[in-house]
Amino acid sequence: MADDLDGIDLDRLRPYFARHVPGATDRPLTAELIAGGRSNLTYGVSDGEHEWVLRRPPLGHILPTAHDMGREFRVLDALAQTDVPVPRVFAFCDDPEVNGSSFYVMERVDGVILRDSTGIAALSPDAARACSEELVDVLASIHAVDYEAVGLGEFGRPEGFLERQIRRWGEQWERSKTRDQRGVDELGRRLQAALPKSGSPSIVHGDYRLDNTMLAPDDLGTVVAVLDWEMSTLGDPLADLGLFLLYWGSPDAQNVATGEPMGTRPGFLSRDEVVARYAARSGRNVDQLDWYLVFASYKLAIIVEGINARIRMGNTLGEGYTESDALVTALIEGALDEANRSSIRALQG
Repeated sequence: MADDLDGIDLDRLRPYFARHVPGATDRPLTAELIAGGRSNLTYGVSDGEHEWVLRRPPLGHILPTAHDMGREFRVLDALAQTDVPVPRVFAFCDDPEVNGSSFYVMERVDGVILRDSTGIAALSPDAARACSEELVDVLASIHAVDYEAVGLGEFGRPEGFLERQIRRWGEQWERSKTRDQRGVDELGRRLQAALPKSGSPSIVHGDYRLDNTMLAPDDLGTVVAVLDWEMSTLGDPLADLGLFLLYWGSPDAQNVATGEPMGTRPGFLSRDEVVARYAARSGRNVDQLDWYLVFASYKLAIIVEGINARIRMGNTLGEGYTESDALVTALIEGALDEANRSSIRALQG
């Protein structure tokens, strides 16, 4: 651990922890960067006796409505009373005088995150199947939560969710684009023209995928924590399924996540098996899934362009993050190909 990392001021955090974080005293703090660069920054913090995790927004170039620490803290706090596995949260601070931006503190869960193809390849076929079945079941559990009952009735506006999402991500593109990409506007037009009718709303994670979950060290078929709730809201749960399937089956999307598509590896569920299991567990209609797959590529391309913008400004931490104009282009072209092949006429353009 270190005491001179960008994005975390341990001297100022020391008295804050002593006052607000269970178990903390006035002992000196040390920190390590756990994950950074592509989304919020995550630090391990220790006083020598206890360990916690601190989450804060990335450095610089924060898009409107993105990286809302208060929302992430709120949904984790609410889900603690459900069967969705999440870390316990201890404190939220929106005073930038403490650490330069808002942040929250949560427990440090003992678990494994499969962040790269090496870790995935080490899974036996049986473990891979158990892991993929668990991922689908946990996603269905998130979507089954009675959000009113856990105090999240005002967490979002489910009515008009998909239309707002198209508009929001189009606006994000305009704010962060590093060059013109004609396909983005075309995709936005087609998605708007083909808007499906949403089923009953639910909590939406916003970026559910394998490496945003933590698995039990002694049982990689059990999820012990779902992480990275920064884009969570209330809305159409099939938006989560579409993005999950994009990560599951697309090599381009896996350049953002774990390096290679899981759906082609021994033991992991195929895309069709994922859809069938989710439909059975959730009871939801998946007939219009093409739309959600196209939307997932559209959204992910714009997220990657935001990462590109931060890299150009020098506002990323961590290793392995390189600018990728080609990835944005590949995701857009993949979305157009998916749309052209769809049975949904309006998606065909």
